[in-house]
Amino acid sequence: MADSGRELDLVIYGATGFVGRLLADYLARTAPDGIRIGLAGRSQAKLEATRSALGARAADWPIVLAESSDAVAIAELVSRTRVVATTVGPYAKYGAELVAACVAAGTDYVDLTGEVLFVRTSIDAHHDKARANGVKIVHSCGYDSIPSDLGVHVLHQAVQADNAGELTDTTLVASLSGGVSGGTIDSLRTQIDESRKDRALRRLAASPYSLSPDRTKEPDLGRQSDVAVVDGADIAPQVRGWKAPFVMGSYNTRVVRRSNALQGWAYGRKFKYREVMSVGDSRLSRVYAAGVAAILGGLVLGLSVPPTRYVLDRILPAPGEGPSEKTQRNGYFAMDIYTTTTTGARYAARVTAQGDPGYRATAVLLGEAALSLVLDRDRLPDEAGVLTPATALGDVLVERLRGAGVEISAREL
Repeated sequence: MADSGRELDLVIYGATGFVGRLLADYLARTAPDGIRIGLAGRSQAKLEATRSALGARAADWPIVLAESSDAVAIAELVSRTRVVATTVGPYAKYGAELVAACVAAGTDYVDLTGEVLFVRTSIDAHHDKARANGVKIVHSCGYDSIPSDLGVHVLHQAVQADNAGELTDTTLVASLSGGVSGGTIDSLRTQIDESRKDRALRRLAASPYSLSPDRTKEPDLGRQSDVAVVDGADIAPQVRGWKAPFVMGSYNTRVVRRSNALQGWAYGRKFKYREVMSVGDSRLSRVYAAGVAAILGGLVLGLSVPPTRYVLDRILPAPGEGPSEKTQRNGYFAMDIYTTTTTGARYAARVTAQGDPGYRATAVLLGEAALSLVLDRDRLPDEAGVLTPATALGDVLVERLRGAGVEISAREL
């Protein structure tokens, strides 16, 4: 672990929030001795209560007070630490100042955002300076989008190792069980509000290459829909049943495409990627898949129209709320990724873990991403800028997650 001369190695910003507490608990239990961790937020009393609940290993963790809109406090926070892990969303509202401060101070950064417009703004405003300063700004280090991004990363490696060509049609099938938090819903509201303000932003959010470093250089692969109902047989011969649109597919796909472009389109110029969700393989799977598509479309439409939004805002979870302990414990996710290569070979990757995907499992994913920067900085890919999990953390994070109980594998079919 390199000594930067800073007081702390890692600060958890938003440590009193739902996911922030889960992250702090995970690190209090699993981080190696000697890592200097701080808890940051805007309430001294809440931070002290959070620290007290973490047990003896966290008893001496410093508390750092910083309001997200206070540029001076945020600058002071990032100057004290080597890495910041933030769970404070929606990031379009609360994340811009923190990213800018990290880039200026030379502090590495990880977050949980699933907001395409926020990440696009971050890229445009900070990628070049972060690259020049040697800073890694790594968005989307939770269930969105580490399993997708690292799953395709190891899939590509397996194909490359066998000299089996490049990836072409590639589909992720998500299976999961877990709860929904108010923070996730609030991020969706924010994205809808931003898009409604500007037609150009709506077009940008809808573009499959909205996070590309250079959209003019992306291949023209035809329509790449995020809302299609898909027959499993069109994915791979062994996939049964119809598949529904995956709620985070419209975000994860853009992260994976950015990884491909940042690596010089290493996955392939014909790499066509989509994500869908399993609804079982019974004779009714097509009906279920169509129902899911209708529900997702109705939710977005409902949040876009003031009268129905008023009702939904009183039904859906509020920010700061999340699933029960039982739901977190019993949840799981499994992401199976199927591809056909330019040589006609078929491969599959699998990423799976126990625990509610967006919460308990996400604490593991974000925690290990942060620890990769703290403990393994000299082994990480030699890249800086506004990056993706695969391009910033790569094989190091794969190793760490496997050690934490996450299955990540790839094979020829």
